Amino acid sequence: MKLARHVRERRVIVVCGAGGVGKTTTSAALALAAARSGRRALVLTIDPARRLAQALGIPPTGKAPFDIPEERLLDAGVHLPPNGLLSAWMLDPRVVLESVVDRFAPSPEDAQAIRETRLYQALSEVMTGLQEYTAAEALYAFQEEGRYDLIVLDTPPSRNALDFLDAPRRLARFLDERTLAIFAPETAERAGAMIRAASKVVSTALAKTFGESFALELRQFLGAFGKLFNRMRVHASGVRELLQSDQAAFLVVTSPDEAALEEARYFQHRIGELGLRNEGFILNRSYASQDPVDAPKDRQDGHQDAVLVAALEKLIPLALTESEKLEAHRSLRSALEDESRAEGGEGAVALPYLDAAVESVEALDLLSTAILTAES
Repeated sequence: MKLARHVRERRVIVVCGAGGVGKTTTSAALALAAARSGRRALVLTIDPARRLAQALGIPPTGKAPFDIPEERLLDAGVHLPPNGLLSAWMLDPRVVLESVVDRFAPSPEDAQAIRETRLYQALSEVMTGLQEYTAAEALYAFQEEGRYDLIVLDTPPSRNALDFLDAPRRLARFLDERTLAIFAPETAERAGAMIRAASKVVSTALAKTFGESFALELRQFLGAFGKLFNRMRVHASGVRELLQSDQAAFLVVTSPDEAALEEARYFQHRIGELGLRNEGFILNRSYASQDPVDAPKDRQDGHQDAVLVAALEKLIPLALTESEKLEAHRSLRSALEDESRAEGGEGAVALPYLDAAVESVEALDLLSTAILTAES
């Protein structure tokens, strides 16, 4: 797999993986590699490490992506070409939902009416169920906007993270007018007799169970929100088409840890279930890309100093351990390559192991260099 080709040619890269494998930093490094290649790159992340966010200067909240200042990059020795741009945005479901309402509502008055309903306000407070949709919506909206050549989406470190891939299909199914009509009498009036009868039964049941006030609020909310549904359904289909196109690539990040590998294989299987393709694995935090370790005994030849020879002999077990680890990681990379290609992917690449946590622009630059040169 040639990561450089993906960062230079794709419009969207979706990064999946378990927590603790360096997924967020890999996402940022992919975006930086694209920026170094002269592209305008945006990394969308859920919750970056605080020090990494501080290193890049990403504000904790914001209604728009933040362009990483050129001065901050230059201070770290990173020089972008004239067309290169690195931007970042912490996904805020509230902001995305509000933009959806403003963009899709027939008029500013309709948008205001939707936002004033108590159910909308409650919905905007309980973001867990909306996060998957808003991630897909933000991804598609930025892609349509055309400001960025590449968008890298850093998914949450959870098995549920991939739900956003299926969100457009499920949203389109929910937004079916017949489904909406059952809950919104105003819409049911335009439907058939069976739908109207079902709507009456549901409305009566809701009023008896939750009270007439709640039933009225629900009807008002769906009545106002229903004006958005047709356009949202079309948009949801567009998200799905984008993710299935050759403009998008899915990459799974893992570490040599057994639990992380299990999660990586789950993500690969889940991506396949959704009718998509995992382009390959990124083996992070491994020694697979390092040069072989010179054995201390090879350096003893010609030395007469007994103290030095004794010291080198004591290092032999450590060197053997490092060599064994390197070979194990290389074997693991080869196994991941085989697994990926068996599923139609491109293989696996290994990124260098960095002694410290990747919490600086300098470290991201090292990873971006490896991305631009790595291939399986």
